[in-house]
Amino acid sequence: MKDSPLSTEADYDGVEFKALYSTRVTVTGGPLAHGRATGRARTADRGFSLELRLPEEMGGDNPGPNPEQLFAAGYAACFHGALSLLARRHLLDPEELSVEATVAFGRDPADGGYQLRADLVVSWPGVDQKAAAPLLAEATALCPYAKMTRQGIPASIIFAS
Repeated sequence: MKDSPLSTEADYDGVEFKALYSTRVTVTGGPLAHGRATGRARTADRGFSLELRLPEEMGGDNPGPNPEQLFAAGYAACFHGALSLLARRHLLDPEELSVEATVAFGRDPADGGYQLRADLVVSWPGVDQKAAAPLLAEATALCPYAKMTRQGIPASIIFAS
């Protein structure tokens, strides 16, 4: 099968990290000066600008969107994309494929701080579990969100006044 324009075949060319895409989002605090509760998130390219809200379960009064929803959407979309690419390579039709992400925010029992948990449910009518299992494993290795949930990511925090 011919590679689609969304192929990863040309992405491997060395032993060092090579950014294929980079984005920048700025969050400000809004009325409560609290980015998580009443903030605004804006992309540098003006792709989106949205108000963030604290979920009702955490004391907020507005149902969305919140950082967990945005992370869940990114994780599900990325995993779906990885699995779709692999499906095409194995001559399987990804049209009915769907990925549902559940992200939970809660207390970390190790240190009393906060922690995220993430779970994916893949639904793929017409594909049995035996055929899907190796593709799920391969997609887990390919998807950077899945990698991040297992291994973390290189990150830095810099103060710029």
